[in-house]
Amino acid sequence: MKEPIPQMIIQARGLRKTFTTRSRKGAQTVEAVRGVDLDVAEGEIFGVLGPNGAGKTTTIRMLATLIVPDAGTATIAGHDLLREPAAVRRALGYVSQAGGVEDTTSARAQVLMAAKVHGLADPKRATAEVLARFELTELADRPARTLSGGQKQRVAVAIGLVHNPPLLFLDEPTTGLDPQNRANLWERIRQLRESGTGVLLSTHYLDEADALCDRLVIVDHGVIVAEGTPAELKREVSGDVISLRVDEPERAAATLKPLARETRLDDDLLRVYVDDGERTLPVLLRALQEQRLGLTSIALDRSTLDDVFLAKTGRTLRDAGAAA
Repeated sequence: MKEPIPQMIIQARGLRKTFTTRSRKGAQTVEAVRGVDLDVAEGEIFGVLGPNGAGKTTTIRMLATLIVPDAGTATIAGHDLLREPAAVRRALGYVSQAGGVEDTTSARAQVLMAAKVHGLADPKRATAEVLARFELTELADRPARTLSGGQKQRVAVAIGLVHNPPLLFLDEPTTGLDPQNRANLWERIRQLRESGTGVLLSTHYLDEADALCDRLVIVDHGVIVAEGTPAELKREVSGDVISLRVDEPERAAATLKPLARETRLDDDLLRVYVDDGERTLPVLLRALQEQRLGLTSIALDRSTLDDVFLAKTGRTLRDAGAAA
């Protein structure tokens, strides 16, 4: 039996955005997004992974109708981005990097206001339901300034989902959260998928993209450099990575190159990409010994999304300016 063809909730083609900034040195043009295509299926968690400044936030803000693209088209939940912006806004929830939660007002008041803005028939009921869904009822009447970072982020998500949209945009949602609150929010995001809500998630955290995303794109300098499931992208690079610190790394790279799918030098770290690390490792060690190349350290790992970024751009995601 054939798998059903997934329905796309986002289809974007050729999105572009250029900003002009002015300073004492004169006007400067920055191409933030340079022809991005996206296809996001209903009910999936779709990631946009890249370093800070790669164009992730600009892409999400265009799709959320907050800024107008300079070029390109998009259809979101069946509505044209440029011709039907109000319908697009009704079909999605949006949580910005800043979260958008007002410190002096209670969670209940802020969620209720969002419910009224969306014109819900029973805003009080919708507010109570979404607060209960995110376990915020007991905290709902406290000023938001008294809440933890994780609790504030749950309030922000509740505001975005009070009108029960089929799609939620999360722009860097876990930045600044401690590990416990970060793990809690990850679980909430998975629950959204289980309930049928699609999620477009931007992040610069490698582990977050790997753990949460059904599919993702990797963005660098405003363009997509890779697309697929995390597993597909890692398999494309290689099955295993052997990382070595050796004497004369350039000579070591030349020695091991015939035994590997690919070798890469990152400062003094030599990465050797192979299909089967456990079988290949003894062979590599013998080759180094025969060439009298001293070995300082060695590690065997599965490929990561950082290896994918390195393969596509020539540098690691960390070197490009992202925390992990």
